[in-house]
Amino acid sequence: MTALAIQREVPLAPLTTLELGGPAKHFIRAEDEQTLVAALRWAAERELRSTILAGGSNVIVPDRGYDGLVIHMKIGGLDFYEGGAVQVGAGVPWEAVVDGAVSRGWAGLECLTGIPGSTGATPIQNVGAYGQEVAEVIEHVRVLHRDTLSFDTWKPEECGFSYRGSRFKRDPDRFVVCAVCFALRPGGPGTVRYAELENALPPGASLTEIRRAVLELRRRKSMVLDPNDPNRRSAGSFFLNPVVPVAVADRIAEQAAREGLVARPADCPRFAAEPGLVKLAAGWLIEKAGIAKGTRRGAVGVSSNHALCLVHHGGGTTAELLAFAEEIQARVEARFGVILEREPQFLA
Repeated sequence: MTALAIQREVPLAPLTTLELGGPAKHFIRAEDEQTLVAALRWAAERELRSTILAGGSNVIVPDRGYDGLVIHMKIGGLDFYEGGAVQVGAGVPWEAVVDGAVSRGWAGLECLTGIPGSTGATPIQNVGAYGQEVAEVIEHVRVLHRDTLSFDTWKPEECGFSYRGSRFKRDPDRFVVCAVCFALRPGGPGTVRYAELENALPPGASLTEIRRAVLELRRRKSMVLDPNDPNRRSAGSFFLNPVVPVAVADRIAEQAAREGLVARPADCPRFAAEPGLVKLAAGWLIEKAGIAKGTRRGAVGVSSNHALCLVHHGGGTTAELLAFAEEIQARVEARFGVILEREPQFLA
């Protein structure tokens, strides 16, 4: 077997969209499953911690870096089969999958365009946007068990999907996503569930028109990677939209009307979730708690286009970013009694 190309003290900030954090003590690119397994075995034999880094769009790297082995997920492969099946390696850029589907007229991913990162991260996060979730079209996931270094193929019900979550996310040290198979709908209609998107589309919009509209909406919010955007260094939505009992949502709506934040309780933004639960708009809560778009704390701040995005303006530290995030969480909790949960994963 070829010796592993382990590197030392590799900077991680350039591999993330936040461009923050220190180096990896050990680092390797895994372009196939054999290298992935060998790298995990190499770390285990030396009693080193190991972690997977993919597109770097949903991760926060500590200023001290990572003292174990960082495995850069680069497993490729993108195949479209008759009937709508799409087999994708975990390291394939996500936008390549969306582009391939929409260009073929295959429905199921059109609203998930413009989301940075790699395909392997989509089932972990149960990526979603504009009313569409990746869990809706996943056929199966190829999974590596880190303890036994054996492979499994999991159907969606085994993945434990939830709102922006999964079994992989809840137990991050046990499994590695190596490939994902999607079941799309050739010739099927697009998904238009959000009023914001519907208002931007002509009647009977094609998949291409839906994708174009989503990209434009995301671009206005600085949610598309653009080297010319001053808000470009971000991890997308930094906080999850909180899901709360109906009674809590009603209390907040009544409070908002009483305090003049909305004209009437029904104007408080909320979305149906599971029975008895309501999803609130985290960005709205942040702004009404007194943190406006464009707010800065030195080198970090809130995007000027989206209250849910925290951005790094350059020359900052992860510690500064996390301190600002904690300030926002404290302000929202004090004002509304709701605890915001961070969405990006911390590379502890």
